[in-house]
Amino acid sequence: MAFTATRLSETVVGNQRKVFGSFVNDSGSTGGDIDTGLHSVHDIVLTPKGTAVQANAPVVNEDLPCAGNAVTIVTDADASGYYTAYGD
Repeated sequence: MAFTATRLSETVVGNQRKVFGSFVNDSGSTGGDIDTGLHSVHDIVLTPKGTAVQANAPVVNEDLPCAGNAVTIVTDADASGYYTAYGD
């Protein structure tokens, strides 16, 4: 089972940092930790991608705001998508 998350861009919005990236599940993987690079994550939006409708939306398995840069998500098997995280 393999889960990977990649940061694609980072910017400042108001007084917070915004990080955008992608996550990929394969080999039956159902989620993992997204390393946002933020000290504290205040909000994260998960957007699935694919060629067909997914049965379930990906979810955050954390209480927000969460300290540290790793945010655990849970998805359907082999579901991939994008994330946008806000924090400091």
